[in-house]
Amino acid sequence: MTGTTLNNGRDLGARFHDRMEVVVRWLPFGLSRVVAPSFLGFAVINGFTFGVDLLLLTLFRTGLGLPVPIAFTIAYVLAFGLSFVLNRALNFRSHAPVGPQAGLYAVAIGLNYLAFILGVGSALTGIGLQYHLSRIVAGACEAAFMYSVMRWIIFRDTRD
Repeated sequence: MTGTTLNNGRDLGARFHDRMEVVVRWLPFGLSRVVAPSFLGFAVINGFTFGVDLLLLTLFRTGLGLPVPIAFTIAYVLAFGLSFVLNRALNFRSHAPVGPQAGLYAVAIGLNYLAFILGVGSALTGIGLQYHLSRIVAGACEAAFMYSVMRWIIFRDTRD
């Protein structure tokens, strides 16, 4: 998807980034000086993929009756695969070799999965919080971690 061009010759990543820059310029309270377009792009993409994650979680847990840790895991892996592709192509517009980036991403999501998804998500479900709410709380924790890792480690070849 990286380098995919439209009829006018602009690639999708450049158009996405341009739109994020426009939105950031309109942020109130001086936030335009501290919010990077890549952070907003991450929020947009990962907001979408988080919705995919919750939809899949509901399908696997409620629809298929899978245990919570298994439903969390399958939904998580599928949603994060989509997040990697979209963030690489549209948000960070990376042109570095995908193999090393995918390896770093796999390590990051492994750590993220253990700490936030299974750790926080399952613990909150275990103490009685509804599983969707558990996943949302875990998602807030993972968002901060994953943006930092993607911006400064995995896609460090890009600039805002």
